[in-house]
Amino acid sequence: MLDIDELKFDSNGLIPAIIVDDDSGDVLMMAYMNKESLKISLEKKLTCFWSRSRNELWLKGQTSGNYQHIKEIKADCDRDTLLVFVKPDGPACHLGNYSCFVDDVVEREEEAHEKFTLCGLMELIKGRKAEKVEGSYTSYLFEKGLDKILKKIGEESSEVIIAAKNDRKETIYEISDLIYHMLVLMAEMDIEIKDVIKELGSRHVIDKKVKQEKMTS
Repeated sequence: MLDIDELKFDSNGLIPAIIVDDDSGDVLMMAYMNKESLKISLEKKLTCFWSRSRNELWLKGQTSGNYQHIKEIKADCDRDTLLVFVKPDGPACHLGNYSCFVDDVVEREEEAHEKFTLCGLMELIKGRKAEKVEGSYTSYLFEKGLDKILKKIGEESSEVIIAAKNDRKETIYEISDLIYHMLVLMAEMDIEIKDVIKELGSRHVIDKKVKQEKMTS
């Protein structure tokens, strides 16, 4: 763990802080901290910056309510830039955008699958639950309810097992079907992807502790 005094602030006593969404990994914004704002950030577990334009401390969210709850802070190898992982209460940008980084200078050329994320699919599924769309298979599953969703998960699980005995490509296809239906179940039960990640992470920590105990015994 680094001490604040080990960080390298510039001639104005500032250090750039890049704010990252702890769940998605998206960069939300970049601002500056001085020693005082960093100490406040550490004490409150909320991002606090130094406003160069107003020449004053700035607790993010104090006016808008869009607080950023700090989960982790890392310094780069030169110790002159901070990476701050947060759980945001709302948009990071003063224009109301989720992230301040929205304008393309060079547009990424991507295949359709490269733009896909599980979080994005989950949001689409939750949208189909909140607002039914005629002809939508997802909306149909929510209309039929939990028993229908569970039946589909049972069917897809069996198809994964069968495919795995025969063909890799087919197995990938069936696993994709199973994951989709699992996400529908999660949406039906108001379970977030981060809830599952948290559970898996806790198991990793327990497993790591068990391994350490075995090594020391």
